[in-house]
Amino acid sequence: MAKPNYQFEKRQRDLAKKQKQEEKRQQKLAAKASATDAPGGANVDAAEPVRENPEK
Repeated sequence: MAKPNYQFEKRQRDLAKKQKQEEKRQQKLAAKASATDAPGGANVDAAEPVRENPEK
């Protein structure tokens, strides 16, 4: 019978935890950006910079 690979399981749990934290952070940033941009008019996504000369 094979031994359980506890290191792999722990790594998977840690990766899932980090992904969940990142998703929460993104949601908070989006909510904050929409709350601050809503009264001003144009809603610009802060995570995506505007490019003056986009390449093909």
